[in-house]
Amino acid sequence: MEKAIYNGPVYTGSEVLSGKAVLVSKGMVTGIVEEAAIPASYLRHDLQGKNLAPSLIDLQLYGGNGLLFSQDLSVAALEATYEYCRQGGAVHFMITMATNSIEKFRKGMEVARLYQEQGGKGLLGLHLEGPYINPVKRGAHLEHCIKRPVLREVQELLDEGQGIVKMMTLAPECCDGEVIDWLLKQGVLVSAGHSNATYREATAAFNSGIPAATHLFNAMSAFQSREPGMVGAIYDHPGVVSSVVCDGVHVDFAAVRISKRLLQERMFFITDAVTPTAEGEYQHVFKGDRYTLPDGTLSGSSLTMMQCVRNAVQHVGIALDEALRMASLYPARLLPGESGLGIIKKGSHASFLVFDDALNVVETLEN
Repeated sequence: MEKAIYNGPVYTGSEVLSGKAVLVSKGMVTGIVEEAAIPASYLRHDLQGKNLAPSLIDLQLYGGNGLLFSQDLSVAALEATYEYCRQGGAVHFMITMATNSIEKFRKGMEVARLYQEQGGKGLLGLHLEGPYINPVKRGAHLEHCIKRPVLREVQELLDEGQGIVKMMTLAPECCDGEVIDWLLKQGVLVSAGHSNATYREATAAFNSGIPAATHLFNAMSAFQSREPGMVGAIYDHPGVVSSVVCDGVHVDFAAVRISKRLLQERMFFITDAVTPTAEGEYQHVFKGDRYTLPDGTLSGSSLTMMQCVRNAVQHVGIALDEALRMASLYPARLLPGESGLGIIKKGSHASFLVFDDALNVVETLEN
């Protein structure tokens, strides 16, 4: 279906346009034209003054709408997560499984593949957060499932998860270089996290090719005067990027503001969102603006991606167009083969967010 989306500001990811129409056909943007030049044959979608932006992208969340994926390994859980993401402005998401047994990871791969084969929407792939992390920085992760990787095990796991496992968070100081090198060669997005690495260890890992870090400040060695830790290595490295949970709970808004000033385009948003669960190994209790384990350990956020954007604008002082890029364009840059996401231009994916001036999601559009 050929469609023209018009009558509202367009945040393309590089500029803000007015008086323009975005033309889409067969799931792709085919052009951006003056509203007066909309072809007569195109179906018109009137924004009625609302704002248009690329769909947001969440590279780390664990479930949604009451179904935690690692607890309910089902297509239904992925469908519920997609709806949660979409309601928060994100058409694209990376379902995440925290440290667990290899057997459960395998089951997660199987279900994620089935979801995609059945035409499930939005799923970019599976993000394995663990089990190759540092127990000192495990946070809410299961200590008895944490392990040091053996190359053969990693190869067997990824052979089964080929095309599904797209991202892995690991502690570089707990992994042999040959494991990290092999993962990078397979095209897996490796992210350093749940790590107690020294500044030198973290810098060496980033120099070896690890391109990203997981949830800045949370579950990583802190910046200190005599040992800058992983936070210092992220700040100091010219290329590494880091996700951050912009809820004012996981990270104080002042820390987000300071980090944004230092990192510029090298910081992007994730929700790190979980959902209420009272059974299984990961039990998340809602505490009004966050989730904790039953013992009170912080275990996840209650964010949506649009709430990240709103918090960035209202509490951090980031300009709206830049906050949108932190939730769309910058995470998209980490995804091999997905360069058409996170931006509106000829040839990009036709998946959009429509929002009002109060930064509320009005609808998402997929062609």
